[in-house]
Amino acid sequence: MITYLKKNIIYITILAVAWVVFYKYLSPITDFIIDDVFRLEAGKHLTETLRFFIFEVPKVFLLLVLIIFIVGIVRSYFSAEKTRKVLKGKSLFTGNIMAALLGIVTPFCSCSAIPLFLGFVEAGIPIGITFSFLIAAPMINEIAVVLLIGLFGWKVTLIYVLTGLTVAILSGWLIGVFKLEKYVADWVFKAKSNNQDISEEKVSFEERIKLGYTSVKEIVGKIWIYILIGIAVGAGAHGYVPEDFLSELMGKAHWYSVPLAILIGIPLYSNAAGVIPIVSVLIEKGVTLGTALAFMMSVVGLSLPEIIILKKVLKIQLIAIFVGVVAVGIIIVGYILNLIY
Repeated sequence: MITYLKKNIIYITILAVAWVVFYKYLSPITDFIIDDVFRLEAGKHLTETLRFFIFEVPKVFLLLVLIIFIVGIVRSYFSAEKTRKVLKGKSLFTGNIMAALLGIVTPFCSCSAIPLFLGFVEAGIPIGITFSFLIAAPMINEIAVVLLIGLFGWKVTLIYVLTGLTVAILSGWLIGVFKLEKYVADWVFKAKSNNQDISEEKVSFEERIKLGYTSVKEIVGKIWIYILIGIAVGAGAHGYVPEDFLSELMGKAHWYSVPLAILIGIPLYSNAAGVIPIVSVLIEKGVTLGTALAFMMSVVGLSLPEIIILKKVLKIQLIAIFVGVVAVGIIIVGYILNLIY
């Protein structure tokens, strides 16, 4: 009798083989659809817009399903309570590093800002360490990594992850050094701490596989529209925006390109899934790597909705310091990357 686990292994193996074959032949399949089925003339704006969209949509979803499934299993070993326990009692800089690294692999986004902030404060975790986590969690996650690999390759992905971690670690460290607890809303510290040990049930590997499937269903179900919108915007820019327009506006020659990208990015509300396809086209059209990645970091790491949410637990002074420190960090990263590349 075949067990549930063995059945899943068989299904996963079959799906993995199908995934590899489809991903390998995605480009010729796209060309067949555009050139032979639709019979569109190569080089035209509409043709190249559709080619970009038809190629990128399945590629992005293939990568997302694969990585979200794997990370969903990994995430089953983590919880908010475990995260707090790991960070509790750590020294400032060590805690900032650990918090930023945990932010990458834990399932939290900007919408979780208030409950996470409260839980960390109640557990006695310093403000600076908490901010390192809150900066890294939405900025660097499996969705960002998957899309960056698919569109730019490992080199740019590694640069983004390392620079994003640096911004999260140093920003949180600086906030911690300045001892800014007085700018946290008074009611936060009056909340009763709930630090009792919570017994966590043991989870079998079969259940972790189920959690992987559930992660794919839930996360893709929430972000698919952002992906389609982002790729559609990117496809339109790919096909219709003149090659030199964006490079002249936000090219390396202009000192203001990085700050301008951040100012444009902060009011926008999107996650990594929606903004990365746009970043891909920005780079394709001549925007420098540092400027494009600074734009992305500002959209996902300093979004206006998150700032509004944090206003409920932070005083305006700390919010201003938080935005200023992170923005300066992103600007420095942008200028350094523009000098190197």
